[in-house]
Amino acid sequence: MTTWLDDVFPVTKPIIGMCHLPALPGDPAYDKAGGMDAIIAHARHEITALQEGGVDGILISNEFSLPYLTETEPITAISMARVIGEIRSELAVPFGVNVLWDAVRSIDLAVATGAAFVREIFTGVYASDFGLWNTNVGKTARHRQAVSGGDVRLLFNIVPEAAAYVAERDLAQLTRSTVFNCVPDGLCVSGLTAGAPTDTSTLKIVKEHAGSTPVFVNTGVRPDSLAESMKFADAGIVGTFFKKDGAFENDVDLARVKDLMSVARSVR
Repeated sequence: MTTWLDDVFPVTKPIIGMCHLPALPGDPAYDKAGGMDAIIAHARHEITALQEGGVDGILISNEFSLPYLTETEPITAISMARVIGEIRSELAVPFGVNVLWDAVRSIDLAVATGAAFVREIFTGVYASDFGLWNTNVGKTARHRQAVSGGDVRLLFNIVPEAAAYVAERDLAQLTRSTVFNCVPDGLCVSGLTAGAPTDTSTLKIVKEHAGSTPVFVNTGVRPDSLAESMKFADAGIVGTFFKKDGAFENDVDLARVKDLMSVARSVR
């Protein structure tokens, strides 16, 4: 079955590498001495390593804006737009954006920078590490149209990190109702936090009830788990494994990117 993935990516089962931006202006850990120049240099290093390693796409996020906001300050998306504007000509693969955790600002950033897709929490109410987390998917969908973002693909986190769905519905019901009511372009299935393994049985349930909607394995992808995950997932998003020593806080390691992409090509 042909999906929008076939139009965006030239391969089946694409692997999207994460470009984790350092803390941005306004974030608690922002490096004022290094400033925006240091953030841009870091992003350039990350996308160079990811592309040389052979990833099929890149997702740019403000991963180190901890602790996250569910309604971000304007400076966050503005800073990310500056970074992407500086490196845009060097991006040779399809890319997406993720302003953690603000769906509206993520769409704005995608429209402004030409990103092909957005990953976010678009639907549901959660008890999370960031407090009670609410969404308004109908309003967000209309905002996408209002800012001429109809071509931006929306990847819904169906099992959000660091959060639990408030309603007492099982995953199969949640998947079916999300697909029917919200018409996502993709469903992302995650572990507890960045880098945490995604349970294969969870992937299987989502895939069985997602219909024609592509399913992404969103965390914990490793060479030894990739083949099993890709039995059910249509694509993978990789961040932590690509880092030096597999540590979330480290820079991307070209050798680790090449290792995983070699496995990815063998299982397609």
